[in-house]
Amino acid sequence: MTELILIRHGETDWNRELRFQGQLDVPLNATGLEQAQRVAARLAQESMQQLVSSDLQRALQTAQAVAGRCAQPLDPVLDAALREQHFGVVEGLRVPDIQQQHPQAWDQWVRFEADFAFEGGESTRAFHARVLAALRALARRHPEQTLAVVTHGGVLDMVYRSALGLALSGPRVSDIPNAGINRVRLLGEAVEIIDWADTRHLADLPPQPVYDQQRLARERAEAARVVAPEADPA
Repeated sequence: MTELILIRHGETDWNRELRFQGQLDVPLNATGLEQAQRVAARLAQESMQQLVSSDLQRALQTAQAVAGRCAQPLDPVLDAALREQHFGVVEGLRVPDIQQQHPQAWDQWVRFEADFAFEGGESTRAFHARVLAALRALARRHPEQTLAVVTHGGVLDMVYRSALGLALSGPRVSDIPNAGINRVRLLGEAVEIIDWADTRHLADLPPQPVYDQQRLARERAEAARVVAPEADPA
């Protein structure tokens, strides 16, 4: 059994603007830097044997804050397999931009089907396989240890779905705040949630931006009902 303390990186300007960041290398904003310091202080007395981070700078900046407060010296170990999902041609765009520039792709995206990928990007199924392979490899290398892992919202969604046996298709249903603390255990193929979305250390900070996939799915379903032809009364 390996315990993972999973941390989503702090806020970026693109989080605030609800842009698709994907694997573009966006730094933390001032709020994100404060969040990183808060999560670092919260974990300062935790007993951890290793600190692992996505190699994207928003995750690494968060991990460096955690490293600076650890009870024992830990340098972040970078792992590109812990990057966010690759969104291809829509990376860096806001929802209105995607709807205007890639309307058909956007309509496909809000179906939230596991095998759909934006052009040049990565499907949810491929993303899930990458994430779980990376975390299980960490668990095999560090049995009976506790690791802090700084990563991204999509990665945490894949973990949550795996732990609860949820389908890869369908919108995100878990709460995944920036700089939230999520604790899981890995034993073989099994993933068990101990605690999820702990943000007590962020309680007095401004409300976070929320990318609500469930709302998008509802809006698409409603739009489909409106444009669907009425049944022939005959």
